[in-house]
Amino acid sequence: MTYTKYSASGNDFVIFHTFIEKDYTRDAIKLCNRTEGIGADGLVALLPCEEANFKWQFYNSDGSDAAMCGNATRAVSHYAFNNGLAPSKMKFLTKAGLIKSEVNENIVETQMTKPIVIKEEFEQEGLTWYLIDTGVPHLVTIVDDLEKYNHDLCAKMRYKHNANVNFAKIENGENGKILKVRTYERGVEGETLACGTGMVACFLRANELGFVENKTFVYPKSNEELTISKINEEIYFKGTVKQVFTVTI
Repeated sequence: MTYTKYSASGNDFVIFHTFIEKDYTRDAIKLCNRTEGIGADGLVALLPCEEANFKWQFYNSDGSDAAMCGNATRAVSHYAFNNGLAPSKMKFLTKAGLIKSEVNENIVETQMTKPIVIKEEFEQEGLTWYLIDTGVPHLVTIVDDLEKYNHDLCAKMRYKHNANVNFAKIENGENGKILKVRTYERGVEGETLACGTGMVACFLRANELGFVENKTFVYPKSNEELTISKINEEIYFKGTVKQVFTVTI
């Protein structure tokens, strides 16, 4: 089998395409292992699809499946275009729904799935939270200091609400307000360098509160710059991706 490793804002994935639709849980655990495998946050299998250019099966590094992953949509789009599986403007099917994206060299913009608010503002553990599904469920809290991010607290909130956990901070940028985000991700069970659906969830909360504009620069733990835009209630997620290497095992 031939696999390609991609990095999207520090969120890394092992990607391959196949005609064989099966359970790739064991492959995900083996290949995503950072000491004995390729090493990644997730494994993505691309498969033929009648309704779109292709569909995916997405697995976290622990083998659990996820309906959606924002950074993976960008990495997969670049992979599909480079491997002749789809044109530069494409659509593909995830468990969260149909994704549209456009590849322009190493920059990929994805139209995200329609967000669903699960729980309005509530207080817990001394912080104010908001729970929203941006393809997968995300808890969001806006803080004045990102050092308030706490692994044990995140793990507790993650299991209580079965959601990813995000700490967001609004800062002044050169051309307006920017958003910085730290995310504890299910399946990884720890902080990741970036989480696309998490950044979108934080953007939506901050935008709803009037803290950021409809087009905002967002910076995850990796500090790579991404752009999230809201246009006619549609959400667009844009940033660079990197093909790290291809390997045959």
